[in-house]
Amino acid sequence: MIDFLRGIVVHREPDYLVLDVKGVGYRVFCTNPYAIQTKDGEETTLFIHYQVREDAHLLFGFPTREEQSLFRLLLEVNGIGPKVAIGVLAGGRPEVIAAMIQQENISFLIKLPGIGRKTAQRMILDLKDKLGVISAGDDSMLAITGTGHLAVPSQGAGVWSEAKTALLGLGYTEAEADRTGQLIKAKLKGDETVDIVIKLALQALFQQSLR
Repeated sequence: MIDFLRGIVVHREPDYLVLDVKGVGYRVFCTNPYAIQTKDGEETTLFIHYQVREDAHLLFGFPTREEQSLFRLLLEVNGIGPKVAIGVLAGGRPEVIAAMIQQENISFLIKLPGIGRKTAQRMILDLKDKLGVISAGDDSMLAITGTGHLAVPSQGAGVWSEAKTALLGLGYTEAEADRTGQLIKAKLKGDETVDIVIKLALQALFQQSLR
């Protein structure tokens, strides 16, 4: 069982990165590879969930133990596989998602990618009493959702506002978010979803971190 990998990020795609661990390149699927901040030549540690299938051996990586733990708990819910679990984690910080499960906030949960009402109810039933390993008591962790509502992909003038809220929830400062907004402004056509804008912003932030 692989619990974590420590190495250098040598390649990134929208859904995975390649981690060079002493000359061996591991393809690790992540919620957002561009959000993992490392500079060229610097090592990073990813906590791993190792899945063995008949047709493949897959690695899923997370920057924190909390994300790793929540991912594994989500896999215990009937109807949630790795792809959906990764999508759920992309919807907010583990502390936020844990808090919404414990509060039985179905209206929040059904806005997570791949989660319908029945699956949300199963999440609450199966996980509500298993989230002690994930701290959900810090209200500051709800910054990404504001009043508890998930910033879901949408179109229109409010897209950047929602994307900025998500960036602030991920730990970036307002100055960093505003600066990044100016950098990607020329790339936007006006019909992008929040998800696309966030990915563009994270890519720009990653490129800035390399300078």
